[in-house]
Amino acid sequence: MDDLFVASLMTNDVKTVTPETLVETAADLMLDHEIGSVVVVDDDGALRGILTRTDFVAIVSGQKPKDQTPVSEYMTTDVQTAKGGDSIREVADRMIDAGIHHMPVVDDGEAIGMITTSDLTAYLSTVQTPSP
Repeated sequence: MDDLFVASLMTNDVKTVTPETLVETAADLMLDHEIGSVVVVDDDGALRGILTRTDFVAIVSGQKPKDQTPVSEYMTTDVQTAKGGDSIREVADRMIDAGIHHMPVVDDGEAIGMITTSDLTAYLSTVQTPSP
């Protein structure tokens, strides 16, 4: 597992929104694509934050957002990221330590993929343990 890299497991089709995107639009995007997060990027494509299902739980439990509530009101801005060449073991340890389920994969500050606990679980379920 030490020689396995994030790029081999990450999702390449990253769904993005801007900080001005309405929360409702972001929710529709997540539901339409059956994903648990969207990456928030600025007009140049640079990573600004992440909005996850967990963020929506906080929104619903607090107060209902108005129709004009932008994503920037709820997104996580202190985003843990990985690079495509990072080892899976290192990234899994970082995700566990941070208590997160989604980690954007970046190249020069731009989101190029997403690694999730589901990706890690799917990989581990296929790993064969050698016989003694």
